[in-house]
Amino acid sequence: MKVKSVTLSLFMVLMLVNCNTNPFTGKSTIALVSNDKLIPMSFQQYNQVLSESNVVNQGEQVEMIKRIGNKIKVAAERWLDANGYEGYTDSYKWEYNLIDEDIVNAWAMPGGKIAFYTGILPVAEHERGIALIMGHEVAHALANHGQQRMSKGLASQIIGTAGAVGMSLSDMEPREQQQVLMAYGVGTQLGIMAYSRKHETEADRIGIMLMAIAGYNPTDAYMLWERMSAASEGSAPPEFLSTHPSYDTRINNLKEWAPLAKEEAKKFGVTSFN
Repeated sequence: MKVKSVTLSLFMVLMLVNCNTNPFTGKSTIALVSNDKLIPMSFQQYNQVLSESNVVNQGEQVEMIKRIGNKIKVAAERWLDANGYEGYTDSYKWEYNLIDEDIVNAWAMPGGKIAFYTGILPVAEHERGIALIMGHEVAHALANHGQQRMSKGLASQIIGTAGAVGMSLSDMEPREQQQVLMAYGVGTQLGIMAYSRKHETEADRIGIMLMAIAGYNPTDAYMLWERMSAASEGSAPPEFLSTHPSYDTRINNLKEWAPLAKEEAKKFGVTSFN
């Protein structure tokens, strides 16, 4: 009980001392690593990935990725400015690159560095599909999801270490200590997966809103995940053992959010869609 109290107290201190605000939810988020340090690190990692990859430098696909990225960025900045977050992206250096590799993926780094792989383009199928993916990745960058994941990992390590030290000073048997540490490890892993699924769902919700504000019709956005499901050929793990929501969950969510995204777009004068 004493060990539990110590680790819980430590976690509460970490949460209270190091917090940011997610502009899309208004909620405080854990931030053990400041963006002043994290963003330059992410830029360095991004450049390293590009240096080791076959980056496509010209062509219609590259122009499309950059064009859609800029539209989503402008939509995001319009929303942030309208909701009291003027200058929120001042430290961001937006960049969109296409990597020639048959991987069905795209990703974002803190600070606005985004990469698409050519393997995802056939699944995206058209500009609206790419706009939904781009909105999702931009949302990750703006909502500080990378910072939160890193901070969550650091907090788990700190608490785990504190718990191990506390148990070593207690009267627990070695076997009991091992069982507790194993349970903590499994619980932490499942917790991190749930945390990641929450971020993915949040990015889906923000992303469909941004694509609508950018002028892309969100009505059939859910069909992207039908195509993703078909491309995966049923290889996805159960949702509770995954870092991402299930395809069915994402499809149902996007169907529900599409009318809401259109309503949000109307606030910015967007009433017709590409």
